[in-house]
Amino acid sequence: MAAVNKYVFPSNSTCYCAESITEEIMEIYSSLKGLKDDVIYQDPSNHLKTVFQRLDYLIAQDIDDESAEAILSNSEFNSALDVITRFRSMYTAKLEIEHTKSILKSSDSWEVLKNFAYLPNYLQLAQTEYQGAGLRPGDCVLFLGSGPLPISLIVLCHQYGLRGIGIEQEPDRAELSRRVLAKLGLSDQIRIIEGNHSTLPLKERTELIMVAAQAEPKKEIFDHLANVLPTETKISYRLYDKGLRRLLDTFYRYELPEPFEEYLRVRPKPPANNTVVFLTTNNIGYISTTDGQLSERCLTFNDEEMQDITQSPEIC
Repeated sequence: MAAVNKYVFPSNSTCYCAESITEEIMEIYSSLKGLKDDVIYQDPSNHLKTVFQRLDYLIAQDIDDESAEAILSNSEFNSALDVITRFRSMYTAKLEIEHTKSILKSSDSWEVLKNFAYLPNYLQLAQTEYQGAGLRPGDCVLFLGSGPLPISLIVLCHQYGLRGIGIEQEPDRAELSRRVLAKLGLSDQIRIIEGNHSTLPLKERTELIMVAAQAEPKKEIFDHLANVLPTETKISYRLYDKGLRRLLDTFYRYELPEPFEEYLRVRPKPPANNTVVFLTTNNIGYISTTDGQLSERCLTFNDEEMQDITQSPEIC
């Protein structure tokens, strides 16, 4: 495998060198292309851990959206971006599996959960989704692509008193997530269904359907949802569209079907990494937030509720 470029970016600086970033992306791609799934999940030499950390460092650089767009719009990157996106999705699942197993082994499962590196990101995303969809305690939410550690559902249900349904297509991950929910005492609040987007719609009413940022294939998923969901269904999805995080985004290749109307978009503020987009099958207005600044008023929420959406949540 090729070694990952050791180019060091200036910390907390908007300065960048497009040539160096391009070289870094291609070096990461060279390290990953052709890897088999089992190699990624096992990573016996810890080489891929270094690649993963390097990728996380790269996408976190303080580069404005316009500059990132100029770098990533190169059509020669398409193959590289596909490989990098697939790798990060799989390696993230690997980390979730490892943390889930740690929770299952622990005598203090909640304390181990709180040590999950990306928990602050999920806490803020959960608050955004709870408030952006106008949810209330007792409501039911569904997460498509819930994974081995259904942390979005765990946070939403534990923090806000919701009921949850996770849909996971990998049988082993679905079973692992059921076990961790039992360990955390959440089996009565959250149930996991083995399936994919074609499993929808369910007979049970859900106030929000959430689509994971790494759920694929995007076109097939949203085309199906557009055909089967009743009117006034609320959907949210997560994407990467800030700075170099666009390197991980696959949504730019696909336009939403006409039945969907976007009514709210909340761009990430630290510690969140994902923009959250809210849709409905009827038109209730549109609002966009950029770094917490509102450009238009959403018809569903009052001013106080909209300000709350961009505030950071407390750790559970």
